[in-house]
Amino acid sequence: MKQWVLDGQTVALEDGGQHLPVTAEDIYSAVIEDSPRWDDLAPGRHGVLEKFEFSRYPAFLRGVLKDTPAGGLPTLSLEIETQDSGRFPVSPDILKHDHVIAGDTWYPLDPHSVAEMRELMQKAGIRENTFRPETLRGLLQAKAAAGAGGTLRDLTTSGGLAAANYAAEDDAVPVGVNAKLYPYQSSGWKWLRFIIREHLGGLLADEMGLGKTLQIIAALRDCGDGQIYGPTLVVAPGSLLENWMREIGKFAPQLRTLKHHGSLRSGRPADLTEYDVIITSYDTVVRDLSMMKMIDWSAVILDEAQNIKNPGALRTKSVKQIPRRVGLAMTGTPVENRLTDLWSILDFAVPDYLGTLEEFEKKFSNDVDDAARLEPLISPLMLRRMVSDVAKDLPERIDIPEVVEMTEEEAAEYDRIRQDIAEKYGKAATIVSLIKLRQFCAHPALLDEASPDFDAGSFSKFVRLRELLAEIAANGEKAIVFTSFTEMADRIAGAVKAELGIFSATLDGRLATEERQPLIDRFSAIEGPAVLVLNPKAGGSGLNITAANHVIHYNLEWNPALEDQASARAFRRGQTRPVTVRRLFCAGTVEEVVDARVERKRQISGAAVIGVTGTDDDYADVVAALQTSPVRRS
Repeated sequence: MKQWVLDGQTVALEDGGQHLPVTAEDIYSAVIEDSPRWDDLAPGRHGVLEKFEFSRYPAFLRGVLKDTPAGGLPTLSLEIETQDSGRFPVSPDILKHDHVIAGDTWYPLDPHSVAEMRELMQKAGIRENTFRPETLRGLLQAKAAAGAGGTLRDLTTSGGLAAANYAAEDDAVPVGVNAKLYPYQSSGWKWLRFIIREHLGGLLADEMGLGKTLQIIAALRDCGDGQIYGPTLVVAPGSLLENWMREIGKFAPQLRTLKHHGSLRSGRPADLTEYDVIITSYDTVVRDLSMMKMIDWSAVILDEAQNIKNPGALRTKSVKQIPRRVGLAMTGTPVENRLTDLWSILDFAVPDYLGTLEEFEKKFSNDVDDAARLEPLISPLMLRRMVSDVAKDLPERIDIPEVVEMTEEEAAEYDRIRQDIAEKYGKAATIVSLIKLRQFCAHPALLDEASPDFDAGSFSKFVRLRELLAEIAANGEKAIVFTSFTEMADRIAGAVKAELGIFSATLDGRLATEERQPLIDRFSAIEGPAVLVLNPKAGGSGLNITAANHVIHYNLEWNPALEDQASARAFRRGQTRPVTVRRLFCAGTVEEVVDARVERKRQISGAAVIGVTGTDDDYADVVAALQTSPVRRS
C-alpha cells in the first residue's frame, strides 16, 4: 500500500519501498481536499502528515550570501520566508521541489521565487554542488541581486577583502618593474592583475601618498606571466601628463609610451596603436572622442577620477563612450560630496552594475545608513587602504616629487619671459635674475607683465595644489604649504578658505615672532583639516608643527638645506604618523633645473648647508635655467 513519508524537508509517496516524488498540488488535494483519487492509500491515509499544519499561503525561496568561517570565498545558502516573515533554513535539494516543511508547517513554494533563484545562480555561475560564486563576476552578480532586494540577502562582512580572496596570494613580484613594492602595493598589483584577467573593472582608492600610480604601472607591465597589457589609454588632468611619462620611464621603461596632447598630437588612430600606453588629458578626450572610439582599448585608466563625479558633465559622458575591456579608476577621494560621485565613477569602471542614476538615487540617499548599505555592494570593486592601516609597511617619511605640465598657453608665456631675461642679462645672469621665472612657476599673476588671461584659479600648478589640499581635507588631515612668495601665500590661504571652508592662515615675515607659536598652537588644536602656508625662511627653523602630516613645497628652493629644514617642521620628534612630503615643480622650467640641482647637491653633500651664490655650478645652473623651455616643439 502507498503511504506518505518524509524525505528531508519535503514529502514523498512510498510505494513498494520506493520514494516517488509528488507535487504540492498532489499533497494539497490529498490532505486539504481529501480527494478520492487517494483512496488507495494505507489505513490512516495521511500518516506522518497528521502532525503538520498545512498553510494555504506559499513560502518564498530566498538566498543568503555570507562569509565562510575560515575566511574563504563567500557561500550561498537557502532559506524560506513565510507570510508572517518567519525565516527557516532549507537544504539545496529544495530547488528540485515545489513544497517544503519548516518547523511544524507544510508550505507550497512560490514558483516565481524558485525560478528567480535558479536564474540568479545561473547568472552568478553558482553550481548546485558547490553553492558559491566561483568568479568575481559571479560574486558581483550575486551582490547586485542582493542590492535589488527580495531574492538575496548579503551578509558578507569582508569588505574589500572579498575581492582579494579571488586573487592569488603568492610571493610573486611584477616582471620588468624597477621598484621594490611595499607589501600593500604588491597586494594592490595582484588585485589589479586579477581585475584585468577577469575583464571587469575597478576603483583603486588608496589614500594619497600610497603609490597608486606605481601599482597601476606594475599591472600594465605585468598583467600575468610577465605579459604587457595594452593598448592602454591613461586619462589624467593635463598638468599630470608629464608626471605619468616620467613615472613609466622610471619604473617600466619597456612600456612604449606616447603623450597625446597639444596642437602637435596625431589625428590618426594607427599612430596611437603602435604604443603600449597612450597618456592624454580629459579635455583632449572630449576633443578627440571620435578617434578614441575607433580604437579597441584593452584598458582605459582614469587618474584623479573625481573629475567624472558629475554624471552630466561632457568629460564624464565622453570617457564612458570609449570602448574598453577594462575600466580602472584612480582617486583618493571616491566620494567628495554625494554618493552619486561614487556611482558615476563605478559606472565607468563597471557599466550598469549599480543600475541607472535614477535607480541608484531611488535606492540610496546621501546619508550614513545608505552608505553602509552600499559598502558591501561595491567592496569587491574598490580597493582602499589608508596610511594609518599600512603605516607598518611605510617609511616614516614618504617623498613624492610631482611634475606639473603647463598648458600650451602657459608654456608660451613662460618662454617669452625667459627669452626676454636671456637677452637682457646674457652672460651676466645670476640667480637673482631668475626670480621672474620662479614667480611665474608659482603663478603668472605674480608678475606685472604677465598676460591677463591667467586668472587666479586657472594656472595648472595652482589647480594641482588645490586638488591635493581638497583630498587632504576630505581625509580630515592637516597640511603645511611652503612658498617663498608672500602674494602666493595669500592666494593659497584665500583659496583654501573660499573653496574648502576650513581654517587656513599664513606664517611669514609679516607675522611678529612672538605671534608665530600661538598661531601654530591654534592650527594644532583644530579638530579636523586645516592648512598653514609658510615662508620657508620664517618656518624653516625652531617651529614644531607635528599636527600636520602633509608637507607641500609649492615652489622649490635653490638651497636644499632650507627645504629640508622646512620639511622638518612636521617630520620630527613628536610626529606619530608617516609624513608625506610633496615637491611640485613645472616641467621644462627653471624649477626642473632647481630640482636636478637640489638632488645633485644632496648626493654630494648629504644635504649639508650649501651656499646660495658664488659657486661655479651655480652659474652653470643659471645658464641651464635660461636655456630650458617648456614649449613643445616638433
